[in-house]
Amino acid sequence: MKINYLQNLRTAVKSNIMIQLETLHKISYGLYIVTSGDINKGNGFVSNTVFQVTSQPQRFAVCCNKDNYTASLIQQHKAFAVSILAQDASSELIGKFGYKSGREIDKMTDVKVIFRETNVPIVVDDSLAFLECKLVDVFDVGTHWIFIGELVCAEIIDEKSEPLTYAYYREVKKGFSPKNAPTYINQSKLETKTENVMSKKFKCAVCGYIYDEAEEKVKFSDLPEDWVCPVCGSEKSDFIEIS
Repeated sequence: MKINYLQNLRTAVKSNIMIQLETLHKISYGLYIVTSGDINKGNGFVSNTVFQVTSQPQRFAVCCNKDNYTASLIQQHKAFAVSILAQDASSELIGKFGYKSGREIDKMTDVKVIFRETNVPIVVDDSLAFLECKLVDVFDVGTHWIFIGELVCAEIIDEKSEPLTYAYYREVKKGFSPKNAPTYINQSKLETKTENVMSKKFKCAVCGYIYDEAEEKVKFSDLPEDWVCPVCGSEKSDFIEIS
């Protein structure tokens, strides 16, 4: 009887378990540009999943969606670099590497890059420092690859600025993770507060950023025509009204 009671209790508890997606926003991340390729062709993407896994040897992990063009370059060239973004990194740079495809555009155009030990391109624009790693292992985790790299070069570019964190990007820059990011959350599933029915919202068709007139205190129509998305740098014409 006691066993049956405990089993019923566990079932009752499980039935009441909820997953509050906002909880995931409490996990701390940095924001980085991960690159690979060579002097002739390079590509990169914005990642918030970069971390050190061992100190001896010094190895780092990078998580990358299997559909990312950069994933194939990392496997091909057996190396990658990580640029640590500054807090004031431009929305244009984040937009280019975070929301555009390297199969459609050359992301390295008009971007300052350097080359070190492995000859992969390293983005230094809006970066505090960078790490360069040779690929030593790969793990298949479903929709993503986890690449393990051993450190071969690391340099500081800017000692004064603060690193850009995902929390700052989300709360201050009002940014969202792209759909192929491991931390992507469908914004429609998040809890929403009651809004002023007289205000309107406009969504960036490129990155998903939402301009809320009630929060910004300025009508979208009153914004200058050269205004751009603060997250990805897309033009005003790329926004659609959603409420």
